[in-house]
Amino acid sequence: MRSRFTAFALGGYGDYLLASWFPATARGLSALELSERSADWQRLEVIARSQQGDEGTVEFKAWFRPKGKSEALEAMHEVSEFRRLQGRWLYVGGRVT
Repeated sequence: MRSRFTAFALGGYGDYLLASWFPATARGLSALELSERSADWQRLEVIARSQQGDEGTVEFKAWFRPKGKSEALEAMHEVSEFRRLQGRWLYVGGRVT
C-alpha cells in the first residue's frame, strides 16, 4: 500500500503501478495513464489492515490537494483489497467511503 501511494505521489511510476495491480482488474489501464499525477498527494494514513491467507485489506486515508489548486487538503478514504499471487501482493480494487 505504501509503495503504491508513493508511486502515485511521485508520478512517473505507471509501470510499477500496473505491475502491482491484479491482472484481472487492471484491464484497460496503461502505464502512461498511471504515470500522470492526478493530484498533489501529501500523506498516507493507514487506519486498519487485515489478512486471511492470500487475501488482505487495507483501510486508509490519502490526503491530497486537487491538481492545480492550493486549497486546503482533502482526504480520500478507501478500503483496498489485495491478493497474493506467486508471493507478491497485488491490488485488486477498492471501495471509496
